[in-house]
Amino acid sequence: MLRKKRRNNNRGLYVEVIGNNIELALKQLKQRVKDSNLMVELKEKAYYQKPSAKRRHVKNLAKLRTRYKKIEDDQSPF
Repeated sequence: MLRKKRRNNNRGLYVEVIGNNIELALKQLKQRVKDSNLMVELKEKAYYQKPSAKRRHVKNLAKLRTRYKKIEDDQSPF
């Protein structure tokens, strides 16, 4: 059966319920929210963070990544 694709000009996340299958639609919606990092963004915007604090946080994350990478390289048998 061929289905016409509807054009949806709405912004944001949405899921179309097909055949009254709400469980599948809910599963798809949860996956889309997770993939879009919407909850992480909302958590970050819940309070004001100074730009210097943001830069410091990003710099510390980079230091951690390099530290873990070095530990991983030291432990590899090759």
